Order: sequence, then C-alpha cells, then structure tokens
Amino acid sequence: MSTIKEAIEKAEEGDEIIVQSGVYKEHGLEIKKSLHIRGVDMPVVDGEFKETIFSISADNFSVKGLRIINVGKSYTKDFAAILVSKSEDFVIDHNEFDNVFFGILIEKSKRGKVENNFVRSESVSQANSGNGIHLWHCSKMKVSDNMLTGLRDGIYFEFVKDSEVFGNNSYGNLRYGLHFMFSNDNAYFENVFRDNGAGVAIMFSKFIKMHDNRFEHNWGTASYGLLLKEIYDAEIERNVFEQNTIGISVDGSTRINYTNNTFTRNGWAVTVIGACYENVFSKNNFLNNALDLSYNSKINTNRFENNYWSEYAGYDLDGNGVGDVPYRPVKLFSYIVHNTPETIILLRSMFVDMINFSEKVSPVFTPDNLIDNNPLMNRIND
Repeated sequence: MSTIKEAIEKAEEGDEIIVQSGVYKEHGLEIKKSLHIRGVDMPVVDGEFKETIFSISADNFSVKGLRIINVGKSYTKDFAAILVSKSEDFVIDHNEFDNVFFGILIEKSKRGKVENNFVRSESVSQANSGNGIHLWHCSKMKVSDNMLTGLRDGIYFEFVKDSEVFGNNSYGNLRYGLHFMFSNDNAYFENVFRDNGAGVAIMFSKFIKMHDNRFEHNWGTASYGLLLKEIYDAEIERNVFEQNTIGISVDGSTRINYTNNTFTRNGWAVTVIGACYENVFSKNNFLNNALDLSYNSKINTNRFENNYWSEYAGYDLDGNGVGDVPYRPVKLFSYIVHNTPETIILLRSMFVDMINFSEKVSPVFTPDNLIDNNPLMNRIND
C-alpha cells in the first residue's frame, strides 16, 4: 500500500500500521477503529495547509514516530494535526509537529497520554494561531515531557479534571505557556514556562496542585510568571519565579498555600488584587526583586510567616534563625506605582527610600497586620 489512507481503510480492529520513511502528502485521514500507527525513521505526513490531518474517534489507539506538518488554517474551524474526539485509553507520543494551527486537539475524551512530542509553529498573531496541546471536556489525562513553541498557548485546558501536566517545556509562545479554565483537581509539576507572552494563567478553577515548576523570563507590560484568577483551595509549592515582570499575580483567589517557592529578580514578586482571603505565604524566598509585594486593599486576612526577605534589615540576637524585628513586605512606593505606573522611573531614588521609611514607621496605606512577624535570617534550602 502506498498511502496511509489506504492502509487505514484496509486495516482491521487492533492492527498496527507501520509507516515507512518518506513523505506522504495526505490530509483528512479518518480513523474510527482501534489502530496503532507507528512511523519508521520519522516519516513526514504533509497536510499541504488544507485541513485537519488525522481525525480519530476510537478507543485504544496510538500514534507514534511521525512528523506531521503543514496543518490547514481557518478562522471558523479548529484544524489540527491530530484531532481526537470521544476516545478512551490512547497514546500519542514521540511525534514531531511543525507549521500547525492546532497541534493536538482532544475533545470529550479520557485516560489518554500525550508524551514526548515536539509541537512547533511560527505564529505571529493570536487571531490566526492555535494551541499546541488543547484539551476540552476531558478527564484522567497525562500530558508529559512535551516541547511546545511558537504557538498561541503551549498547553490549553478547558473543563478538564483529574489530570496531570508534568515535565513539559513551553517557551516562546504568543500568549501563555499554559492556560487553563474551569478545570478542577489537576496537578502541574516539573514544567518550565519561559519567554512566553505570559507564563501560566489559571482561571476559575479549584483544588489545584502546582509544584516544582519554573517560571522564567516572561516579560512585558502586562506579563507575569503565574496569574491566578478566581482560584480556590490550591497548593503552590517549590516553584521558582525568576526574572518575570510579575512573579505571581493573584486576583480573587482564596485558601491558597504558597510554600517553599523562590522569587528572584522579578519586577514584582507578588501582586494581590482584591478579594483574596485566607491565603498563607510560608517559608518562601524573596530574593532581589524590585518590589516584593503589591497589595491594593486595606483589609487583610492573608498570612505571611517565616519567609526569607533579601530586603530585611533586622537582627537575630538570640541566634535562633528568626529575625527579632517584624518585616513589612509592602512598601509605600509599590502602592504609588500600582496607582501611577509612570512613577516606576523613581525606583532607585532617595525619594523612594524616604517615603518607604515613613510608611514603615507609621503605616497609612497598607494594612497594619500585613506583616511577617517571624522573618527568616537565612534563605530556605541553602
């Protein structure tokens, strides 16, 4: 058989199709039975920018070892290199995707694994680009060890639950390295989100675990390493936020534990915007950020305890490793910059030192109880 389409049509349930090395100019390939497609020496499947290349609606299938390129683009249809719909127990791994609209698009499916793929495109605007790995109404999925670049969002979840995202490297994407909405009971760990329009956006979700991730070099006038909007009951642990405009931007999020994270050389380490209650920041490192914390409310039910602050200038007379003088992480200047961004040009001036000292002595604009009573003298994990 000389075409993949012919092989699919003649194959029976459970068969393996071995695709030999070469170039196959094919698209609109429909799979509705359990098949295992395996490439030898990375054969190229060229969709010639026409439409979706593989459309799969079957259980117990696998796609491995293909290089799938040149997916069609549309403003009205979500063309993908691989479209999976209403499927269970499948594997998509060790494939390369290039010049895609959507890379892997999965709908209403469960117990799938998307592993060790390289998804790449050359998107120039969000309006005419898609996402690398896009899941909608899925559960019990594993997305691991993929590389994603040049897309709108590297990874996108919507209405996804009981799933894991780990070991991925999502970089150089137009909007987010990872973006998920209305997705509960998920875990995200050991990923790297670097040089994206913004690192990660988590919205309208609960029971989230994020640990051991790196958020790096996500710069821009409205950029951040991690955005939390309307998030409840989450654990954010052992992550590194390095050189982002904002490390974490928190908006309307409650009962989140931030533990053992490191914020280093960000513009702002953390910004808190309204309706954020009962959050705990404990045993985090705040290292050489331009501003550690921005807070825009006079009401505070959040706790900061046993954090290390590189700006702390207190002392430890009893030698127990805890500062004897409390630390106020919110500087008056951060309040001023929040309301008048242009004043950031004064950041290193003597004027800023003076107004910060005045607020430290007699707090007026920041909550009296927004304080770390037991700041650590040494950084965590040194």
